[in-house]
Amino acid sequence: MENKKELGTWLDNFGLDHPLVIAGPCSAETEEQVLKIAHQLKDTDATVLRAGIWKPRTRPGNFEGVGALGLKWLQKAKEETGMLTTTEVANPNHVDLALKHDIDILWIGARTTVSPFIIQEIADALKGTEKVVLVKNPVNPDLSLWLGAVERFYTSDIKNLGVIHRGFSTYEKTTYRNNPEWQIPIDLQTRFPDLPLILDPSHIAGNRTSIFDLCQTALDLNYDGLMVETHHDPDNAWSDAAQQITPATLVQMMKDLKIRKEISESEEFQTKLLSLRAMIDIADTQLLDVLSRRMKVADEIGKAKKSQNVAILQNQRWTEILEKMIKEGEQNGLSEEFILKIFKAIHQESINHQKKVISE
Repeated sequence: MENKKELGTWLDNFGLDHPLVIAGPCSAETEEQVLKIAHQLKDTDATVLRAGIWKPRTRPGNFEGVGALGLKWLQKAKEETGMLTTTEVANPNHVDLALKHDIDILWIGARTTVSPFIIQEIADALKGTEKVVLVKNPVNPDLSLWLGAVERFYTSDIKNLGVIHRGFSTYEKTTYRNNPEWQIPIDLQTRFPDLPLILDPSHIAGNRTSIFDLCQTALDLNYDGLMVETHHDPDNAWSDAAQQITPATLVQMMKDLKIRKEISESEEFQTKLLSLRAMIDIADTQLLDVLSRRMKVADEIGKAKKSQNVAILQNQRWTEILEKMIKEGEQNGLSEEFILKIFKAIHQESINHQKKVISE
């Protein structure tokens, strides 16, 4: 798949003067609920009404959606409000039912994206469709897996494509329900700048208080749209209550969000930006030099351990380094999350260097 301007044609055809907004409840619960939310969203920036019909839950016993019955409610909401509709599909049967109920946009969930087998089955079921297909990132932070899913749809002659960034699972405790890992969608943007990129802040945050900041970050990174879980009574939602906002909150949020210009023609700005970027380039070069010197020390440690038949991993020493660096990082305005990522990567590279030395 190559980047082409045509990848974003479906979004351009909406003729919006603001980012695409997809909004609606995590789950369709009742016909009354779906219609009520749809009418509250009707005259907002939201173009598309979303609702989960089939809800794949991590563990059984939780609410898993109303099933195909909810498609009729979405269809009725579309008739009454004129909004487009979207729901998640996870197998060919879902696809068939969604198409029969004239769902406009189908999205592929994170748990589905991880399986090339299932993706191919869905792509075959949708072959040649004019419907828009949005692919959420896989649960694990793997850009190739994400792009592979998109490419399977593309090679099935599905040209109206986009991706949804909903964050990535991690076994470590972080600020978010799903870690954003912003660099991954940035890398995707770099390779396919015309492929529409949409943020799902609800699933990243896991709580409604972080949604605005995540949306602002996405817009600052030139995302094309937002998919925000919206409910008329969030606290009593049947699923993911903590991360849903009201339609009124969505309206205010869209007013408060700032859409930045990609560039400024100001000569003063351009001069200042060039100067700052030059400083970044110098700092990056110095970082590489320091890291290279650190790994040379790791090589010497490896030689010393080899001579005394000492194990590479020294847990107590590693714990001491990490605790010290976290404290020093905080004093220098660096988050614990950032320090953990950086020093875990450095530690792994040090281990790799020592393993190489010891095995020689």
